[in-house]
Amino acid sequence: PFSFLTPIPWQPLPASDSMAVSFPECDITQKGYEKKRAKLLARYIPLIQGIDPSLQAEHRIPGPSQTTAAVPKQQKSRPTTSRDERFRSDVHTEAVQAALAKYKERKMPMPSKRRSVLVHSSVETYTPPDTSSASEDEGSLRRPGRLTSTPLQSHSSVEPWLDRVIQGSSTSSSASSTSSHPGGRPTAAPSAAATPGAAAATALAGLEAHTHIDLHSAPPDVTTGLVEHSYFERPQVASVRSVPRGCSGSMLETHASLSPCETADRVSSKIQQLLNTLKRPKRPPLKEFFVDDFEELLEVQQPDPNQPKPEGSETSVLRGEPLTAGVPRPPSLLATLQRWGTTQPKSPCLTALDTTGKATYTLTYGKLWSRSLKLAYTLLNKLTNKNEPLLKPGDRVALVFPNSDPVMFMVAFYGCLLAELVPVPIEVPLTRKDAGSQQVGFLLGSCGVSLALTTDACQKGLPKAQTGEVAAFKGWPPLSWLVIDGKHLAKPPKDWHPLAQDTGTGTAYIEYKTSKEGSTVGVTVSHASLLAQCRALTQACGYSEAETLTNVLDFKRDAGLWHGVLTSVMNRMHVVSVPYALMKANPLSWIQKVCFYKARAALVKSRDMHWSLLAQRGQRDVSLSSLRMLIVADGANPWSISSCDAFLNVFQSRGLRPEVICPCASSPEALTVAIRRPPDLGGPPPRKAVLSMNGLSYGVIRVDTEEKLSVLTVQDVGQVMPGANVCVVKLEGTPYLCKTDEVGEICVSSSATGTAYYGLLGITKNVFETVPVTAGGSPVFDRPFTRTGLLGFIGPDNLVFIVGKLDGLMVTGVRRHNADDVVATALAVEPMKFVYRGRIAVFSVTVLHDDRIVLVAEQRPDASEEDSFQWMSRVLQAIDSIHQVGVYCLALVPANTLPKAPLGGIHISETKQRFQEGTLHPCNVLMCPHTCVTNLPKPRQKQPEVGPASMIVGNLVAGKRIAQASGRELAHLEDSDQARKFLFLADVLQWRAHTTPDHPLFLLLNAKGTVTSTATCVQLHKRAERVAAALMEKGRLSVGDHVALVYPPGGLTATLCCPPFWAAGGVSKSACVLTTQAVTRLLRSKEAAAAVDIRTWPTILDTDDIPKKKVASIFRPPSPDVLAYLDFSVSTTGILAGVKMSHAATSALCRSIKLQCELYPSRQIAICLDPYCGLGFALWCLCSVYSGHQSVLVPPLELESNVSLWLSAVSQYKARVTFCSYSVMEMCTKGLGAQTGVLRMKGVNLSCVRTCMVVAEERPRIALTQSFSKLFKDLGLPARAVSTTFGCRVNVAICLQGTAGPDPTTVYVDMRALRHDRVRLVERGSPHSLPLMESGKILPGVKVIIAHTETKGPLGDSHLGEIWVSSPHNATGYYTVYGEEALHADHFSARLSFGDTQTIWARTGYLGFLRRTELTDASGGRHDALYVVGSLDETLELRGMRYHPIDIETSVIRAHRSIAECAVFTWTNLLVVVVELDGLEQDALDLVALVTNVVLEEHYLVVGVVVIVDPGVIPINSRGEKQRMHLRDGFLADQLDPIYVAYNM
Repeated sequence: PFSFLTPIPWQPLPASDSMAVSFPECDITQKGYEKKRAKLLARYIPLIQGIDPSLQAEHRIPGPSQTTAAVPKQQKSRPTTSRDERFRSDVHTEAVQAALAKYKERKMPMPSKRRSVLVHSSVETYTPPDTSSASEDEGSLRRPGRLTSTPLQSHSSVEPWLDRVIQGSSTSSSASSTSSHPGGRPTAAPSAAATPGAAAATALAGLEAHTHIDLHSAPPDVTTGLVEHSYFERPQVASVRSVPRGCSGSMLETHASLSPCETADRVSSKIQQLLNTLKRPKRPPLKEFFVDDFEELLEVQQPDPNQPKPEGSETSVLRGEPLTAGVPRPPSLLATLQRWGTTQPKSPCLTALDTTGKATYTLTYGKLWSRSLKLAYTLLNKLTNKNEPLLKPGDRVALVFPNSDPVMFMVAFYGCLLAELVPVPIEVPLTRKDAGSQQVGFLLGSCGVSLALTTDACQKGLPKAQTGEVAAFKGWPPLSWLVIDGKHLAKPPKDWHPLAQDTGTGTAYIEYKTSKEGSTVGVTVSHASLLAQCRALTQACGYSEAETLTNVLDFKRDAGLWHGVLTSVMNRMHVVSVPYALMKANPLSWIQKVCFYKARAALVKSRDMHWSLLAQRGQRDVSLSSLRMLIVADGANPWSISSCDAFLNVFQSRGLRPEVICPCASSPEALTVAIRRPPDLGGPPPRKAVLSMNGLSYGVIRVDTEEKLSVLTVQDVGQVMPGANVCVVKLEGTPYLCKTDEVGEICVSSSATGTAYYGLLGITKNVFETVPVTAGGSPVFDRPFTRTGLLGFIGPDNLVFIVGKLDGLMVTGVRRHNADDVVATALAVEPMKFVYRGRIAVFSVTVLHDDRIVLVAEQRPDASEEDSFQWMSRVLQAIDSIHQVGVYCLALVPANTLPKAPLGGIHISETKQRFQEGTLHPCNVLMCPHTCVTNLPKPRQKQPEVGPASMIVGNLVAGKRIAQASGRELAHLEDSDQARKFLFLADVLQWRAHTTPDHPLFLLLNAKGTVTSTATCVQLHKRAERVAAALMEKGRLSVGDHVALVYPPGGLTATLCCPPFWAAGGVSKSACVLTTQAVTRLLRSKEAAAAVDIRTWPTILDTDDIPKKKVASIFRPPSPDVLAYLDFSVSTTGILAGVKMSHAATSALCRSIKLQCELYPSRQIAICLDPYCGLGFALWCLCSVYSGHQSVLVPPLELESNVSLWLSAVSQYKARVTFCSYSVMEMCTKGLGAQTGVLRMKGVNLSCVRTCMVVAEERPRIALTQSFSKLFKDLGLPARAVSTTFGCRVNVAICLQGTAGPDPTTVYVDMRALRHDRVRLVERGSPHSLPLMESGKILPGVKVIIAHTETKGPLGDSHLGEIWVSSPHNATGYYTVYGEEALHADHFSARLSFGDTQTIWARTGYLGFLRRTELTDASGGRHDALYVVGSLDETLELRGMRYHPIDIETSVIRAHRSIAECAVFTWTNLLVVVVELDGLEQDALDLVALVTNVVLEEHYLVVGVVVIVDPGVIPINSRGEKQRMHLRDGFLADQLDPIYVAYNM
């Protein structure tokens, strides 16, 4: 399979190419660009409106336009950041451009951002942020101009814009509106954000309103990934509840009222674009799914039958040449050092340079020996701790030296070896919170390091604590710092000799290595390995005594340490060390030093070659003819080949011989793995391989033939090291040998590898003691191998090829992608005007059991939103095209904010950690979960329903009872004659006024807790009579007229009992309005007149000044079924609904509550609820009149000025029973959390409370009630006192805990089963479990049954269905102004389709289930618990499953601490998540990825739009329920003023 590997021809490239390299690209300035663009477009501008949208990018502007674009202007071009040559390959750039040209410019919705968020200042703008590049320790420089690869690219800055103008977008039927005045930017009104990627979406308003956002058409379903069918979102009608359930109306909620032009605002048109982009089929067509009845299995990616498979024969172990035995081998490195230090003391060992390139100091072998001795003596004898020596042989010591001081480092290193201490070189910590510094601390701690050696200058620069000592760094062990400059060391006595035993398996030094996850481990290298490594390098590189080596690498680790500190001493070589800071100031410095010192060898990275290329113009006097070896230390990076080629191209004329370039491959574990030898050392000719990227992603080596676009060109890294054995094994599972055409991990067995990860036995065994086996399972060699972490294969002539690193590997599905390759593709996307080249991090995060690719780049401060967004969308297309993989998230951060690695470069693992914790603070985010998450469970297909009869039979056979339950019988509880007497509340009040005139019924408190008004029975009766008289006279009302009551909360007590026509009502039909003076003034004010026409209002009566008149006769309703009042409330779906309450129902309601809570005149209850509707109204206004107990009324509004008001009142009046709403409970929990002590001091005691009930119409909020109970346990609140009630529109009180009966129970159900409308009980704490609390006890006289939502048949115990209720206090129907009462008749008079078909039920519209418990209820039978799951109207139907918004919201709120509140809704089958950000605006974008991840992980849903808003934007009604539909309308009408809106692709 290796016919493809051709030897590299050595002749120079054709002249045209070298010309291309040496000319700066014409990089025209903005002004010139505008002018040129105007000229190019002049003839097209008039056409644009009518242009044919099928014109694509291929139809470039012909002839002259291209030539004009490419003419170089001889003007001072503005310096741009150079393309990072390491990642540059002309072929690759052309490939990316060609790939992009294939794409039609898709119109993608651009995220919208609040203006204030745009102003991101880059951190410390004065440091040029592009001093470094993509992999851990790379960098790049600014220079004028840019290397051009093809003339075509020079007009690429113009091109994308042209494409945009010339084509419309094929998905939208509109004309483009980008035809702005020539020369200017395409203008778009700030209100309609211009959408890059295609024309701006402003002119769409009129058109799209009619075409796409057709109010009556079914929205396309983008959630299933099946393009063919689209189904209706669950329709809702603009009134109380949707049409008889299951029937599909075709109106989308609440938009019936919007005019078309309102709908075509920004948001809607963007959502439309999003739908258009999502309609494209996903890349891998979804194969067969597996769906188990209960488990939703994620789709298992089936291997593609056409994927390439390795076909070669099995590889064998490759043996390196033997270590030569001829030369007299030194017994050890220290012995050699002693020999040179005593026999050749004047010979130079190391020259250090300053940042100007001057040699500051040359260390001789004599000095190195004497100073190392001094240090060893000082370390062993002069440092004490409580009279014990501080160090004993074998202890670990940290070496903290800057990159500019190789001399001190070398002395410290050898000093430690002489003292038998183990040096652990680490980077100098610059701040207390360096990237990755905590992990370094962990390494030091696990090595037991207690002493750090450093230089005087470095110690002065370290961060200090207040005491002046060196600061303690986060996660570091306590360290003593020793400065080792000459004056601090003691001279050893003449007879002192170090005892160093440096030959055996003992550890010589520890080199740190940062793994992919960011953890830092120490690789231990033994004395024997150290010696073997030096001998192998000497032999492989042909080092001879007293040679000069120029070293540009970090001398503390890796090749820089092995060549420049260790092997050099063995051969008495002279090393010239070029520091990083000098390279940044003068990139040619290393070449000048080679030339000046006539160095025979140089040690560089491809970055250094690339930098010197950029700076070499005009330097005619340098010569590289002295070099016999130019070692490229990162030759294992597949992208180094372009630097090598370009470097040779330019410097061949300066004496550089082609065979001198020697790439090598190394790893921290195996040290040097392979190195290319010059021909005079017996190396074979070098080779290149052009491999198919697609093949590589399957781990197979294929010569690229048909697809010239996605290829990877790699060069060999030479032969195996002398004395080593190498094999290639499979990445996962048992280390089987690979086939010859398969990519695997290179493993080395030799005496020169590292021996272990310090202190980590488990992973050491895995990495350093691998036993590769043949297909038959027999070991291939008698010694274990070390895994190198390099991926590659062995080519012809036994040359080693590396195609990537294990650390950069990202496995999506079954395919493997290399981070470096993805970076290279991103960098090839032109124009690079808005992202710093080389400041790009690519890594993968695991979401939903698969690796997802994330790309983070630093954005230039001058880049506009449109530019950046365009660049992002092009990068996505390029990566998709070249690698056939989707990018999950692309984020841009402000310049200079990515965490840096010690030598420039980006600290990848720290970047990843920040991304996952939500502390990256990007300024632009594009998520593409729709395109790359392809392993979602199969959308649920609705099975034909089991009929109601079979359901009953099935339950009977299974021995399950039908789920029905009831409260206590009313007949047994009280004599019927009393009930008859108390049929009308007006009569009850009259009776109480006569029998107990001075018994107070109501006490109203103000914010200070003082009683502002009371009402005794007689007072109440008298005032009611006055109001009645006034209504008859002033209002001239007749029986049955409606009266609207408009009162601030708290003013109600005295007036709500006007017997004749006691009603609250829709203003439209009210004949009269009752209110207070203050409100009257308000209603007649100018402001109100602006909102409501005062003339259309009915008569307004002020109840504060009513003449004292008695009504002639009290009206008696003819029958108990006459309407008593209308109860209006805003449902959670945002619809105002009134229900009719008859006199009979009203008194039945009061009676049930009285019996359940044991209320009688001597009782006091405290109520903190809104008094306008539902149970709140009944408790506040009616129950006291009926039962005669005292109600202490606490208006919830007053809690805003005094949070503890309600609890103080409960304690003061010793209320056994109290009622509140969730919003009140939340206020208390948040506002009094820290004040329980203060309240206890004030004497607040809650031990009197028997039951505290939250009045609600939703699933109980367990987390809130539990934290409330825990919090106020200190104030004596009994643990089991808190419970919730349940009511709804058809019946305001179904369940209420009351004072007797068992405590509410909690069960855990499986959330996944719930989505399939099933209840599956699980243990607490099991995955996907959801706690549900019983909603109190069913009230006396109330019967409940669970019915199937579609078939209306009864369901069995613990089955999920709709809760139906039958009770004397059911409401009698909806009161609507629109006359659609017949529509909802079945909500109040439903009958079961099977079984008991006689009883008339009301449908609550809530899903829930009944479960018989082991407890006994008050009547002695077994207790049936009712669990409410949620409102049917609120549920979201997505992927064929039923989701409750609250479950998704709970997950989202947990995702990040800055998320204060969340609400979700769907729009055209897209899931929209609105998040309230409680934090800084620049943290807003961190939430986008976290929200998307958590919803995918926990609910298997792809979020379509993430909207980030300020706290308090999500509307909430008086019961504390979120008004999701109002929110949705606000979002679609652009009224939310969001901080950021992200459209997930």
